[in-house]
Amino acid sequence: MRNVNEDTITKIALAYHAHAEDPRFKQIMTGAIQHLHAFARDVALTEDELYQGIQFLTDVGHITDEKRQEFVLLSDALGLSMLVTALNNRKPAGCTESTVFGPFFVSNAPRYENGGDVANGAKGEPCFVSGRVMGLAGEPVPNAHIEVWQADSEGFYDIQHDGAESKARGSLRSLKDGSFHFRSITAESYPIPYDGPVGRMLKALGRHPWRPAHLHFMIEAPGYERLITHVFREGDRYLDSDAVFGVRSSLIADWKHHERGTAPDGTRVDTPFSTLDFNFVLNRAAAAVPHRSNAA
Repeated sequence: MRNVNEDTITKIALAYHAHAEDPRFKQIMTGAIQHLHAFARDVALTEDELYQGIQFLTDVGHITDEKRQEFVLLSDALGLSMLVTALNNRKPAGCTESTVFGPFFVSNAPRYENGGDVANGAKGEPCFVSGRVMGLAGEPVPNAHIEVWQADSEGFYDIQHDGAESKARGSLRSLKDGSFHFRSITAESYPIPYDGPVGRMLKALGRHPWRPAHLHFMIEAPGYERLITHVFREGDRYLDSDAVFGVRSSLIADWKHHERGTAPDGTRVDTPFSTLDFNFVLNRAAAAVPHRSNAA
């Protein structure tokens, strides 16, 4: 196509992929091109600014490796991750809300029995976590696969440290009554990695990089939708300014403080510790919802 100009280029670019085989991919790319072109027109984007943006994305790619996912961090910091999470996880009232996955999940985490010490030497005040996994009708969900992970008291996840040992990370199964319990560390607020391009972007925007204290959960059980969520610590100063927009009021809970003494599992703890009790309500998977006929 010759003599393309600013008035015709969007229409022409869309026509170029008119015969795309995958209709969903065509739909996504059509929307992306339309919005990108509209953005460039709206802000009167200069050539220098375009190439600065390309360099920024190049830098994001260069710093990304098996331990650091800067693209996920960028998506989180722009609110895109939470928007997509919200769009894809609408649930009935009463179900536990979903929130962002984050860049620090690791598959094949160590398996623990209930009561195990998931902290595994991670730095932080001891914390004893308990709760139940239930369905919306209050039914217990036994043998649910529960993944937990969190940062240590210095604000780092295990994969950010040198060494391959898993700490403050693990998996366990709910018991017959849907209950679970394990030992970990008290959640503390921490900054997302800000020594790279995403950090430079936040600084240029006058934004801080902090996340409120939280504990990650991913829960899966047959017949129910997978739940990816956090539990946030009541009273944290960053609850209303989470750098990745993940806070939901229903996910805020009280970490109760205790002086040294006997822990919930009967062991003696010689330092102050905390306890957290939080129940999770799963939404039934669509295929698992009983069919009701019009005559019912």
